[in-house]
Amino acid sequence: MTTPTIGVLALQGDVREHLAALTECGVRAVGVRRPSELADVDGLVLPGGESTTMSKLLAVFDLLDPLRERISGGLPVFGSCAGMILLASGILDTRPDAVHLDALDITVRRNAFGRQVDSFETDLDVTGVAGGPVRAVFIRAPWVERTGPDVEVLGAVKGGPADGRIVAVRQGPALATSFHPEVTGDLRIHRLFAEIVREHA
Repeated sequence: MTTPTIGVLALQGDVREHLAALTECGVRAVGVRRPSELADVDGLVLPGGESTTMSKLLAVFDLLDPLRERISGGLPVFGSCAGMILLASGILDTRPDAVHLDALDITVRRNAFGRQVDSFETDLDVTGVAGGPVRAVFIRAPWVERTGPDVEVLGAVKGGPADGRIVAVRQGPALATSFHPEVTGDLRIHRLFAEIVREHA
């Protein structure tokens, strides 16, 4: 099988970390800043960062419409933290001019877990990921408040004030996590996405 090319939206956020994790998973990983680069990838990661800034930069770099077209055409996408917000169909507690990509039939709440000082880590069971719990790092993270009928819930927080809050979802070739798998050295979420990309190649 041909090695898939997976892009990382390289406008802002945890770009290098995702590129490194994907490379370790055995795929060709490239940064994406231009429509021509987007056209050449088999899948795309939208990294953690600042979602409203990223949404503005998508328009500045003329990527918004091409990305929407590729997503509607079935491009596999994975969003972590801010990337989850961008992929959602509804966003709570955001700026009125923020854009989203409607890849997932979910409503998310920005900064739901609190400010930077409220960042935390926990062990999380994720459906489809073997080998025990995933160490999940939450940094000014969103959570999912609503899921549509075609959305599969892959993970939710257990215990504490956020008990039961949904933090990992999938809908067809679209995957999203509230947490940052790119910062832990655990490649299992990236491997899951690479497998989704291979399935849709």
